Amino acid sequence: MGTVKKHILIGVLVSLFATFGGIFLYLEYISKFGFYETIDLIKEGELYGKVLSLAAIPNLFVFFIFIKKKEDNKAKGVLLATILIALTTLVLKFF
Repeated sequence: MGTVKKHILIGVLVSLFATFGGIFLYLEYISKFGFYETIDLIKEGELYGKVLSLAAIPNLFVFFIFIKKKEDNKAKGVLLATILIALTTLVLKFF
């Protein structure tokens, strides 16, 4: 695998890890209810898209860290993963 593709893949993986970290932080610390209670409320209210869009906020920080370190290909990977998350949110909201 080429160096560019490897760096883009690293950016995508870091972005997905940041998104899952954002979901965990929301469920564990921001929500008023417990972890499993919040998951049940998300299922009942079909709030998957809203929670996913909130969880993508850490990608902004990861993106700017990669830009500041002049790792543009990794930043492209973060941007690609964020666009995929946005499309997933769009599909969850309307379909």
